[in-house]
Parts: sequence; structure tokens; C-alpha cells
Amino acid sequence: MLVFNDTEEKAVEKAITALADMIPLEAIQPPQSPALVFPGLEIRLHQRRVLRDGTDIYLTRLEYGMLVYLASYPGMVLSQEQIFEAVWSIDSDSCQSSVVNVIYNLRKKIEPDSKNPTYIKTVIGVGYKFDMQSSG
Repeated sequence: MLVFNDTEEKAVEKAITALADMIPLEAIQPPQSPALVFPGLEIRLHQRRVLRDGTDIYLTRLEYGMLVYLASYPGMVLSQEQIFEAVWSIDSDSCQSSVVNVIYNLRKKIEPDSKNPTYIKTVIGVGYKFDMQSSG
């Protein structure tokens, strides 16, 4: 445990405030609506339900988290690292196989044709994006 006198405590607070001001933060806010709706696909956030053409789709925790994350930023290309850190809530240098495996399983469940995806597009060398122009 560290104990500071008043002068030292103020100096530490100043240093922390100065560092906090230097750290860039992205101002990405999650959606505030109760559902994300796309042609043929509906994600009911408050119910934690996913419907494809009106039929409930069972998703694992990671599949659901990844779908919500991608669909929350339609059209935005997200790297595997961004996806991993957001969905798994941890940092990792070797996240590629985890993200690829969950994307593969997710596509099998939500895509009309998982080999020719319409919702989750691969951006070669960068990551993935959710295509809001999809049709089911």
C-alpha cells in the first residue's frame, strides 16, 4: 500500500490527469435501440434473440457477442484484434484462429449460403464488416 502526503497526492493526481488527456479514445457508442434490423435478420438486444426470416436462431455467447458487435457498426471494417478484444474482453496477440472459427460458425447459422456470405463480409488482409445492404 502506498501512502502519500497531501503534496505527493496532488502531484500523482496531476500526473494521472495529464496522462489521461494524452490517451486517445475512440468515440464509438453502442446502439441505443432495442433491436438491430436488417433485411432477413433481426437482433433483439433486450431479449438476446436473433431471428433469421422470423425464425429463432440459437447462438453461443461468443457468436451472439460477435454478431451484435459487427452489426452495431454496419459498413465499418473491424480488424480481428478489435473484434477479439470487444467480444472476448481481453487483449491477445494470437486471436486470429478464435475469431475465424466463431465467424465460420456464425455464418453457418445466419447466412442463407455460408460459403457466399451476405451479412458478414471478409475484407482481405484487414478483418470483417457487417453488410447492411444484405438481402436474405
